[in-house]
Amino acid sequence: MDNSRHHSIEIEIDNDSGFCFGVVTAIRKAEEKLAEGEPIYCLGDIVHNSDEVERLRQKGLITITHDELASLHNAKVLLRAHGEPPTTYETARRNNIEIIDATCPVVLQLQKRIRQAYTTATAGTQIVIYGKNGHAEVNGLVGQTDGTAIVVEDTDGLDKLDFTRDILLYSQTTKSLEGLQTMTEDIARRKGAEVRFEAFDTICRQVSNRVGHLREFASDHDLVLFVSGKKSSNGKVLFNECRSINPRTHLVSNDDEIDPDWLQNASRIGICGATSTPRWLMERVRDRIQSLIPDAQWTIS
Repeated sequence: MDNSRHHSIEIEIDNDSGFCFGVVTAIRKAEEKLAEGEPIYCLGDIVHNSDEVERLRQKGLITITHDELASLHNAKVLLRAHGEPPTTYETARRNNIEIIDATCPVVLQLQKRIRQAYTTATAGTQIVIYGKNGHAEVNGLVGQTDGTAIVVEDTDGLDKLDFTRDILLYSQTTKSLEGLQTMTEDIARRKGAEVRFEAFDTICRQVSNRVGHLREFASDHDLVLFVSGKKSSNGKVLFNECRSINPRTHLVSNDDEIDPDWLQNASRIGICGATSTPRWLMERVRDRIQSLIPDAQWTIS
């Protein structure tokens, strides 16, 4: 690569990117318990970021599946921020498992609302969740309805609904506001005139408020590296938002994935990430970029 043009380059890590408070709390709880020296199990990846999962594994956090939970007894198990269905708590009670509950308060609130709606709704009411099928948070929400809620990922999924019966619409907390708006308008347009339809905006503001900010951040830089684990739904949403504003946005899960060619003619480089991206990983990406252009004069902000 010809670095002669790289005299002065500005590089900035977005201060509003990285862990949301739900994830921060879950990781803090895990680290506190691990410091006591006992084995701690975590049901599923504590966060959708394999580098952070590995860091905690080295401290002694053992990730297990739901199948493994069923055969575990007399242990301590952490429930991550995404939340769990009621069946998980029943299994824990049966197997004498002590639960360290790190369910995000926003998710917990939503679980309660859906449970309440399910137990009080008139017969035939459809509870619909706009979210990613099989996602941990969505599984926890569907569990509040004894598995009867209908999950829709996009407007095509609305064909599963019966538009002659009442509909209550909720959203996974990390979906986009625009997506929920589209769903709401589509259902309102297709439902029968007599059908009662209510849509609840259950999107976490700490996540959704990042969208506007990230659009600004993307337009302020001529190259953006978006750092996110491959499993993060929120990462996909936010990465696409950045790329829609700045086509020179690249998704990397860690510093090994940086292509030096991307850095050609970039004088303002921005690094941002998902709600599941640890700050240390964004800093590592910054350091790698600097090592790839050794003769540049750096301004770090």
